[in-house]
Amino acid sequence: MSELLIQLRGVTKRYGSGVAELMALKGIDLDIHAGEFVAIMGPSGSGKSTAMNILGCLDTPTAGQYLFKGAHVEALSRDQRARLRRRYLGFVFQGFNLLARTSAQENVELPLLYRGDSASVRRAAAAKALQAVGLGGWEHHTPAELSGGQQQRVAIARAIVTEPAVVLADEPTGNLDTQRSHEIMGLLMALNQDHGITVLMVTHEADMAAYARRMVHFIDGRIADDVANPNPTTAAPGVPLPVETS
Repeated sequence: MSELLIQLRGVTKRYGSGVAELMALKGIDLDIHAGEFVAIMGPSGSGKSTAMNILGCLDTPTAGQYLFKGAHVEALSRDQRARLRRRYLGFVFQGFNLLARTSAQENVELPLLYRGDSASVRRAAAAKALQAVGLGGWEHHTPAELSGGQQQRVAIARAIVTEPAVVLADEPTGNLDTQRSHEIMGLLMALNQDHGITVLMVTHEADMAAYARRMVHFIDGRIADDVANPNPTTAAPGVPLPVETS
């Protein structure tokens, strides 16, 4: 069994108070091992996005424990959580979240800039990350010069440029057509299998969740189902992911 990377124990999240109180999470227990590919699913309002925000250190639980590599995240200060995010976590969003007037290279460099790395280190790491997602040679293109699938590849390169332990992907195919969606899922699967990156993905699309090796279903702030996927969707073996040219 691989390293136990993440533990949630009795995690609750409350918003508001009195008649306006909302319990978004109602006592969540969850273990994530290093190298897993987990799809987090559930209807709107089920608590899946709240759980993802807590896992990504973007929010804190009202009660309960969150352990990352054995450290109690719920006890960390805001600055300490920020340092944990910069060192261990990468994020991919549905809307890409790229800077519009900034090149692909510069977008990918941003996490390293915030970390204080030198210009030469940033350039080399960004070039390597873009190559890993099939965009070698596209470094100087702005988002307006890239297709939706290419923009999401840039976003994934930005997420992995710091060599994180975990990539958290929030509806990463939500803005893409079917073909591009499957290409992005094949890329996430390759990062998981070939590079050992733990992938936690929120999705409402069953065909995208089918790439994961484990599916966790949220309903009404609780985990309703946590099952292994014995036959995850796979890309054709030995066939490189296509690189878009338009």
